[in-house]
Amino acid sequence: MTEARKGVLAVVLACLIWGGGPAYYRHLSQVAAPEMLAHRTLWTLLIFGGVLLAQRRLGAVAGLLQGAQRGRVLLATLLISANWFIFIWAVQSGHAVEASLGYYIFPLVAVLIGFAAFGERLALPQVLSVALASLGVGLLTYGLGVAPLIALSLAATFASYSALKRGVSAPPIVSVTAEVAVMAPVALCYLAYAELGLAGPSAGWFGRDLSLSLWLPWTGLITGVPLMLFSYAARRVSMATLGLVQFLNPTLQFLTAVLVFLEPISRWHLLAFGLIWLALAIYSAASWRQDKALRRASVSAGTSATAVK
Repeated sequence: MTEARKGVLAVVLACLIWGGGPAYYRHLSQVAAPEMLAHRTLWTLLIFGGVLLAQRRLGAVAGLLQGAQRGRVLLATLLISANWFIFIWAVQSGHAVEASLGYYIFPLVAVLIGFAAFGERLALPQVLSVALASLGVGLLTYGLGVAPLIALSLAATFASYSALKRGVSAPPIVSVTAEVAVMAPVALCYLAYAELGLAGPSAGWFGRDLSLSLWLPWTGLITGVPLMLFSYAARRVSMATLGLVQFLNPTLQFLTAVLVFLEPISRWHLLAFGLIWLALAIYSAASWRQDKALRRASVSAGTSATAVK
């Protein structure tokens, strides 16, 4: 198997795990979102910290938290913790369809942030994609009488988080470990609060229920393992391929919400999703063509350089 095929397989596996997230969080819906977020933070820290300890790279986390990029890491921590909390709460509250919409919108919000914050030029297909997605959100807002705040919040927090991470000169596993390390004291305090019964009788599940106690550590695995797979894939496949395959994640979330959770979906949802899927098709096709053109130019430059030698 070539390195490129290994990369594609890795990103597919990552998206399958991410796409199965709603089923996991709905299964544990009796564990409230704040408590689940605390467990997700601590178990992710345990897994990533263990990997870095085995690789003898744990010192890189301390260096990142004490260095010049500390402020950026702290802000990224706020954004990713908000994103995780909104997603968990949405799935547990019967809004998995809207949560999947957020991750469809995310690439297009990222395009807007690139334009506004980094001065990136927008080609015609990108402008058309953003316009179609905006029209879809606008029609959904009109049809439902309220803006899809869950979807917009998920897209905005994750796109802003991704933009911040562009300026962090550390491998993904190191930066994410630093983020959950910052969140860990708050998570520990909340779990102690819950375990003492101060958060009410429906909190403090770990150690109280055997089945839930065995299920809760998996939140670290479904967070950490796909990120490792995605990082592995990012070094082996093109960005266009990475972006296209990544749409498998919200598609699985959407199908789970509609076919498994039986969440209602109106004609306004279908219209909005149709426009956004069309926007993503245009955006992905343009990215694919651009990637192929860059690869051809790279091959041509390499051939020319060889000929000159």
